[in-house]
Amino acid sequence: MDQSKTPLYSQLVRHINENPLSFHVPGHKNGAFFPEEGQAFFNQILKLDATEITGLDDLHSPEGVIFEAEELLRDLYKTDKSFFLINGSTVGNLAMIMAAINEDDLVLVQRNSHKSIMNAIRLAKAKPVFISPEFNGEYGVAAGLSIEGVKSAISQYPNAKALILTYPNYYGLTYDLKTIIDLAHEHGIPVLVDEAHGVHFIAGNYFPASAVELGADIVVQSAHKTLPAMTMGAFLHYQTNRVALSNLKFYLQALQSSSPSYPLMASLDLARLYLGTYSKDDISYLKEEIEKFKKHLQTLEAIRILQLDDPLKLTIQSKGAWSGFELQSKLEFKGIFTELADPYNVLLVLPLLKDGMKHRLQEAAEKIAEVVSAMPDRKNRPESKVVHKTISTLEVSYKEMELQQTEYILLKDATGRVSAEQIIPYPPGIPLCLPGEVVTEDDIETIAFLRDKKAKIQGGEYLHAGKIKVFKRWRL
Repeated sequence: MDQSKTPLYSQLVRHINENPLSFHVPGHKNGAFFPEEGQAFFNQILKLDATEITGLDDLHSPEGVIFEAEELLRDLYKTDKSFFLINGSTVGNLAMIMAAINEDDLVLVQRNSHKSIMNAIRLAKAKPVFISPEFNGEYGVAAGLSIEGVKSAISQYPNAKALILTYPNYYGLTYDLKTIIDLAHEHGIPVLVDEAHGVHFIAGNYFPASAVELGADIVVQSAHKTLPAMTMGAFLHYQTNRVALSNLKFYLQALQSSSPSYPLMASLDLARLYLGTYSKDDISYLKEEIEKFKKHLQTLEAIRILQLDDPLKLTIQSKGAWSGFELQSKLEFKGIFTELADPYNVLLVLPLLKDGMKHRLQEAAEKIAEVVSAMPDRKNRPESKVVHKTISTLEVSYKEMELQQTEYILLKDATGRVSAEQIIPYPPGIPLCLPGEVVTEDDIETIAFLRDKKAKIQGGEYLHAGKIKVFKRWRL
């Protein structure tokens, strides 16, 4: 198929160029009626903000230009079926999991998965079995799964209905996904992959292999993370007979808006074009510009540069007195806004440049150098603690939670109690504590550390008062 085509975007442009009279939703009528204060920025995009009128197709029953756009996406990734998502990877994760598992099913899940994965399992009222990831000591973060950990989980729970993985992690770290997929398939277990941060992996050998290429059954990708798509734009790829396509389609239409955003869908069409026409010259230019940027930063004594698997993810690690949070704040003061910070690192998501594109990497390198030159020499990093849980389950099932009373207790007294709320450092959105899990001393220390560093935490309504919600009845 011709990847240079943009059927949905092109049809929208043709429609607006005909100067149509709008007697349909949305109420701004192709941007004609909109507050003056917003016109400077919204004027052009609102012209594309149409609805399911003749010629513009229907996301939930595509037959025309949306169907053609999704077919181009399917052709690019070589899947059985690919979908545009307008509620982010979150809705893709919800839909693929709820399509694959039923109430009371056992499901194997990578413990450092996004909250949307955990929410999907809870909505399905399934029984999660968590497989703990390996710990990357260089980054000081949880990474991917080992084949030994997955083998152990399958051996203990051979009746598992799905294996849910995250690949790569937020920092771009990958692992031996192919071997794990093959192992699961040998046992008849479908593999569902949250590949939110790997949508660009098929662009060439400069990048790791995609979960789609490695044979995962269903893969969800955030198109907006590294492709030029609008926020909330995502893809879902289906290539299996282990999960019913009819189930997946049902959940996609049930969970997504019945009034999908046409500007957002058009941006997905354009993002697919961008990736589908990515060339060897583009790769060469990108590699050259990233290496220049990285070499400039590597001359700075106050920081280390980590970049292992995905070249679009560059981690700056503090070697001095500042934590990652403090370094991020200093960079923001200079106008550099990064993706996330943790106790030790700041993560930069680099642009997927095409040949000859202008960028501001050199300017950024100079500003980073200026910022870190003021960093005191004192070491910030303590010894990392590695918790070896390996395989774990919930102490309280999702069904039991609905019947239990809760209470707030002091965080310092919570060791051995069962959490009744999610505690989620955000980003990356990976729950530190899940409802139904036993709170450990390490959890408490980590929460206290993050609070002291003023890290953003979702959940934990009374953490500011040093309290956590637990189930009354359950204590170990």
